[in-house]
Formats: sequence, C-alpha cells, structure tokens
Amino acid sequence: MSVDADVLVVGLGPVGAALAALLVDEGLSVLAIDRETAVYPLPRAAHFDHEIMRLFQQLGVAEAVLAHAQPAPAYEFRNAKGDVLMRFDLARGRTPSGWPASYMFHQPGLENALRARLGAASGADVRLGERLTGLTQDSDGVTATLETADGGQRTVRVRYLVGCDGASSAVRGACGIALDDYAFDEPWLVIDVRADDPARVPEINLQICDPAGPTTCVLMGPGRHRWEFMLRPGETPDEVMDDAYIRGRLADWGCGDLPIERKAVYRFHGLVARRWREGRVLLAGDAAHQTPPFAGQGMCSGLRDAANLAWKLGAVRRGAGAALLDSYQQEREPHTRALIERAIGMGRVVCMADPEAAAVRDAGLLAERAAGRQAPLPAPPAFTTGLLMAGAPGAGELFPQPVAEDGARLDDVLGKGPWLIGRDVRPAPDGARDALRHVPADDPRLAPFQIAITAWLDKHGADAVLVRPDRVVFGAGAPAELVRRYAEALGLAA
Repeated sequence: MSVDADVLVVGLGPVGAALAALLVDEGLSVLAIDRETAVYPLPRAAHFDHEIMRLFQQLGVAEAVLAHAQPAPAYEFRNAKGDVLMRFDLARGRTPSGWPASYMFHQPGLENALRARLGAASGADVRLGERLTGLTQDSDGVTATLETADGGQRTVRVRYLVGCDGASSAVRGACGIALDDYAFDEPWLVIDVRADDPARVPEINLQICDPAGPTTCVLMGPGRHRWEFMLRPGETPDEVMDDAYIRGRLADWGCGDLPIERKAVYRFHGLVARRWREGRVLLAGDAAHQTPPFAGQGMCSGLRDAANLAWKLGAVRRGAGAALLDSYQQEREPHTRALIERAIGMGRVVCMADPEAAAVRDAGLLAERAAGRQAPLPAPPAFTTGLLMAGAPGAGELFPQPVAEDGARLDDVLGKGPWLIGRDVRPAPDGARDALRHVPADDPRLAPFQIAITAWLDKHGADAVLVRPDRVVFGAGAPAELVRRYAEALGLAA
C-alpha cells in the first residue's frame, strides 16, 4: 500500500510529541501535526513522577527536562487551622525507576525539549498550523483530510492514526466515541505566578482542606508557583478572574505582589473514553481520559499511553498480529481509571464544603496520624490483563532500573527492549522474535547491577525475566518458556 506515513499523530502536546519520537525510534515513519504554530507559552500540567522521568531518559531528554523541573520534597493535606492531616514525604526511599519520586515542572520548557527531540529525528515530518478536518478508514489504512496553515486542504494516507488532540478531541469526535463521566465536576480558579525568591512561597506542595475555601498550593518549575482556589458558592468565573480579586486571595499568603503569569477557571473532570481504538484509529492522553489534578497524574497517564502504544505499533508494523493493539486499552484503561478514582477520592477530601462533615474528617485523619497509621501514598497499580504471561511471577510490574555507583543506569546500558535477562540465558541471533535481546546474567554489562537483578530474580523464584520495551515485566520463569509465550502473545511464529 502506498502511504504518506506509517502513523499520523494528531496533536503535539507532551503526549503527541513523546509518542511521535518513540514511534520514530521504533523505525516507523511519522507525520505529526498540530493546529497551533508554536508551543503554548503558559504552563498547564505541573507534575510528573519517576516513571515519566524514566521515559524522558529513554528519549534522551532527561537533562533538558531537568532544566525546567525540580524534585517535590513533600505533599501535605492541612485543615483550616493548619493542622497536618496527611503528609507524604516524596524525597524519601527508592523508586523502581531509579529517579526521585516526583517532579514539579514548567510545561513549555518540557514541551520544547520534546519538540526539539522530535525535530532532530529522521523519519518525522512535523507540520505545525495544520488540523484534522475529517477521516475515513478501511482495512488497509486511514485517509485523513487536513486543513493546512495557509487555509488550504490536503489528504494524506497512513496505516494508523493516533489522536493526541486533547479533551475536545476532533479524532474522538470523528469516530463517534462517547465518554464515561465520573460525575466529579468542580470549578477552580488556577493562578500561576513568578516567584524568583523561593523564600516567598511554601517549600512543599499543599492541599488546604478548608470548607470555607478549599485551596491547592504547589511548586512548579524553578521560579514559579501555583495556587488553585475552588470557587465559593455564588462566585462567578468573571468575578474571580479579576486581578483585584486574585491579588486579594494571594495576599492571604503574603504573595499579593508577585507577578501573575497565568489565570484561568477550569472545571475538574473525571472522564474516560469508552473505546480507545476504532480499527486503525487510536486515542491517547486527554483524548482518551481526563482526571482531576489532585494526584498529579493527568499528563503522566497520557505519557504512559505513549510508552505503551508506541512499541506495539512498531511490533505490528514489523509483522506482529494486529490484535496486539487490543491490549493497549486492556492494560491502560484499568490503570488510568484507578488513578482517576484516586484523584477523585483525594478531591472529595479537599473539596468537602460541609463544616460538620469536615470536622469529622479532620478528627479521623488526625487520629490516624497520631497513631502512626497513615497509609503511604500508593504506587500506580500493576497491569493485571493484557499482553502478559498470565500467572507468571512479576507479570505486569514495572521492572526496576538499578543505578550504579558511577551513575550508570540499566536502561542506558542495555538499550531498547525487550530484554530476556537470566541465569540460563544464552545469546540469540539479532532481530529474533521482534528484536528480543538475550542478556546472560553474567554479561559484563550487568556487573554494576548484578546484586539488584539477582535479588529481583530470587524474590520472584525465577531463572529469567522477560521485560517489555515499556519496561513492564511480561513474566518471569524459565527462559525458553518466556520466549515461546512472548512470541505467541505477539502473534509471531515461535
């Protein structure tokens, strides 16, 4: 089939840009479009976690992103009196990814780093100022109609199309895909300020659980800070967007004179698309799901979509069965719903407006904290369905990334997955079973990570582990069985 590209990516926010770069790394040709001609100049998302930093490492943009980010030290929930109801120390302990648990960041800087990475990649055709106006598909591909930057029109033919075009996704609309609504709908005023003197603003992230005015106060990238105020009964968006009103709210924090960089009123939603795949058209990021910000997982979930989908599209292009793409929603939807439900649960704690109910909440949480029974902030859940070796030890977990004393990281040493690592593993021909890398446990490259890898295998009672390209464990067990089952799962000849 004659095509203009293997994949058309619609939308070049963080999710679309990361997906396009990952697809190019998979050897696919990519056409990437965005209706805007430049990165949106103001921040929107403010947080990403260690898994996403590991993805940036994979893309080779970790250092560029770090210039616009800072680790988050702690996250506290306080009541109206200032009592600490819950505290999560984010700087303590190790993470599976080998990076700090949480980062606060400046989104335009991150997006520019991803765009630069994509622009430097051969195999990517980036067209800014273009938007999707229609699409049709058949068994062989997708035909998309695009409006060009000069107002003209052109038609392109691609094997697959991925909509990364946000909450009001034209791709989702063109496919007639409905949304499931969690019925969590709260209006909030979001204020971003410049804060070049860090002593002027709180040094940790805060949720103020005040029934008279729930408030969020969080770090962002270096030199910036964010407040979010839930609208009070009777307040209107026009009223709270007035600079005098904003300065009054910030004055309560001693920050009424700080330069306002951005102001907006948002309605925080919990929404999930009912279908993430319609034939050769797929959805990712906000086009597929939207989450309230209380767990800081909105952009993270979208970037996990990109990591999950990119390698599967690459495998299908190289001969794996197209049914592999069904595992995308099977894996990502339960994971995303769990995080949305967690965020809504946090939001209900913060947004409680009944003073009597809030007093009961405060008493319960303070008692739990005093007794040392506060639960830790839970890790994102493991996959339980999808492209996994069912019942195998470790299946669905994120495989850890040890870091050597000299700073070397496992992912950089071994390169692109998938990997088969184990005691009885022997080298195999390059390119076998969709480029599965066979890494013997005594491979000299593993020497700095030997203790950690051996400990993982011993913990799971296995001789070997097969790690997918997105660093999720396919399964652990006997090497030959892992290889056979992985080939079967991909629809490849064993």
